Amino acid sequence: MIDHVSIGVSDLKKARAFYDVVLLALSYIRVHDVDIPGQGLVAHGYGEAGAQARFWIGVPDHVNQDANRTGGNHFAFQAKSRLEVDAFYQAAINNGAKDNGAPGIRAHYHPNYYGAFVFDPDGNKIEACCHLPE
Repeated sequence: MIDHVSIGVSDLKKARAFYDVVLLALSYIRVHDVDIPGQGLVAHGYGEAGAQARFWIGVPDHVNQDANRTGGNHFAFQAKSRLEVDAFYQAAINNGAKDNGAPGIRAHYHPNYYGAFVFDPDGNKIEACCHLPE
């Protein structure tokens, strides 16, 4: 059900140094860095070597976006298809969520990453994502 979880951090460089050491004690390593053109380095993902990142740290959305959006909590639900991602997004928007990224490819994660992002009524960032091609 849960694909990955992200938390917002106040100092990305300091948090990276902390989690690089602490998670290594559990045999997890930093497996992905997200550097978005125009925004710079915004997140680091951790997991098992050679596997998908399941725990992320990053710059909270309220730093990158408008002042009405708060917190850095992010929960991604795993979808079985891109159609499910589309259905999730439409259901969320129809039921009071605020858009934070319509369904589409997010190639900065990987070439087949298809996701949709919304803020729930309490301001939590939730997402549905599919890693399958087509």
